[in-house]
Amino acid sequence: MGNVVVVGAQWGDEGKGKLVDWLSEQADTVVRFQGGHNAGHTLVIGSMTYKLSLLPSGVVRPGKLGVIGNGVVLDPYALVAEIDRLKTQGVIITRDNLRVAENAALILSVHRELDGLRESGPAGTTIGTTKRGIGPAYEDKVGRRAIRLMDLAEPETLPARVDRLLLHHNALRRGAGLAEFDASVVIKELTDIAPRVLPFMDVVWRLMDEERRAGKRILFEGAQGALLDVDHGTYPYVTSSNTVAGQAATGSGMGPGAMGYVLGIAKAYTTRVGEGPFPTELHDEIGERIGTRGHEFGTVTGRKRRCGWFDAVLVRQTVRTSGINGIALTKLDILDGFDEIKICTGYRLDGETIDYLPASQAQQARVEPIYETIEGWTDATSGARSWKELPAQAIKYVRRVEELIGAPVALVSTSPEREDTILVQNPFEA
Repeated sequence: MGNVVVVGAQWGDEGKGKLVDWLSEQADTVVRFQGGHNAGHTLVIGSMTYKLSLLPSGVVRPGKLGVIGNGVVLDPYALVAEIDRLKTQGVIITRDNLRVAENAALILSVHRELDGLRESGPAGTTIGTTKRGIGPAYEDKVGRRAIRLMDLAEPETLPARVDRLLLHHNALRRGAGLAEFDASVVIKELTDIAPRVLPFMDVVWRLMDEERRAGKRILFEGAQGALLDVDHGTYPYVTSSNTVAGQAATGSGMGPGAMGYVLGIAKAYTTRVGEGPFPTELHDEIGERIGTRGHEFGTVTGRKRRCGWFDAVLVRQTVRTSGINGIALTKLDILDGFDEIKICTGYRLDGETIDYLPASQAQQARVEPIYETIEGWTDATSGARSWKELPAQAIKYVRRVEELIGAPVALVSTSPEREDTILVQNPFEA
């Protein structure tokens, strides 16, 4: 039985939290491999609702090991705040159930301020980030000036490391007419938080190898969605990390041979937060209806999500770029009661029909969706746990989605409750 990688097959917010929680019950170890606290998962377990941004979803379940891999950029203060918040809900986080990669790059106040400065710029220059410093932290990682978790264990080296970091950031701040950062303030920011986060530090690549050799089931938990991938997404309106399934190996220190089944999560319609192209976006009453029924507001930011019909072109593309073996189709119940439902099957670009989303930003802005119309259903799908409980037209819709994206639907989610899931194929047993 192989390990499972979970990735969003759209622009994020696909409902990964519920599915990861459902899978984590079968897993021994749950690993976050990219992103930061800009991601958001909402878990509903019994009467409790947990909102996680940085911690792996498995930490709310006893006996599971949560791992934050080297591919994550870590805000140590956000980590501590999340740990403290979970404690008020009865979940205690210790080294027994959480490890953090020693080589994870840190998000600092300099990154948050720079992110906010950019996002408050002139119209047309913003990306729509969460202003949490994710992008600037990844920039420093690639620029080889990042402060990493392991550096907190060697405080005597921090002055030189912080000076190197601020040589870059203070030049940017001078150019923006802002006061420079004081190195002593940044050093204090790091030394104050070090005692709270260093107990979780580990050599994660070695830990993961040990888990694999011991036959443990490993669940790799992606954040955001494949269409926000810095290489394969709608650039530049993307996140600053690779969000496709291949990053599970790089971001955890495991070889690609350790990856097994890739489960893509996709809503039965499409949503997006922030700026960027969205070919099937609806600016009418139908879009408002989908957003209201689906409670489409960001877990982390509370921002209203843009809504539109299911885009089979985009999901078919992410099936290929992430090597997706099966799809978990979520929020099918939100489409209950529509007289007709549309699916985007292709695009028109400058008078020609194409079957993919071009990489060009200008071309992405010009594509027009080609729709296929399917008859809707009046009976409720909410709470269905088997195919026989679904209306015939709902089943027809799911089957058509499978045909168009070139991947089977492995699970169907019909409400936020974890039990309201139709299981076709268990990824851990595939």
